[in-house]
Amino acid sequence: MDSIDRFFGTLRTAATALSAERVRMGVIAENIAGAQVTRTPEGGPYRRKLVVFEPLLRQGQSGPEVRGVRAARIENDTNSQFVEIYDPGHPDADPQSGKVLMPNVNTLSEMADLITSMRAYEANLATQEGFVRLAQRALEFARS
Repeated sequence: MDSIDRFFGTLRTAATALSAERVRMGVIAENIAGAQVTRTPEGGPYRRKLVVFEPLLRQGQSGPEVRGVRAARIENDTNSQFVEIYDPGHPDADPQSGKVLMPNVNTLSEMADLITSMRAYEANLATQEGFVRLAQRALEFARS
């Protein structure tokens, strides 16, 4: 059973990465959508979100083995500051200063992250497709 488990390990690892990257792409899309939102139900402007990945571990014979990756949680980006712009006509402008707090979302950076996430997704999908082709060839050889 252990050899079959190892055989499908590549497929399982790629599948977990696909799932994690799908979560990441969703969060990036949410960040882009919130890039101009100055008022949220929680109060204040939209705050950028980040996905935290962590390895999936299993205890093996020689210690912990990495079995994939998962999107462990989604956190608010508290390291970057909101951007202040001067727009006294904006409904959310401070009455004294005329400044508006804008979200801490850099759309260009989010687009770069989205491209990176898409490439990682594509690479893991190609890994799965390659595994399937390899398994099909192995079955064809076994039949002949």
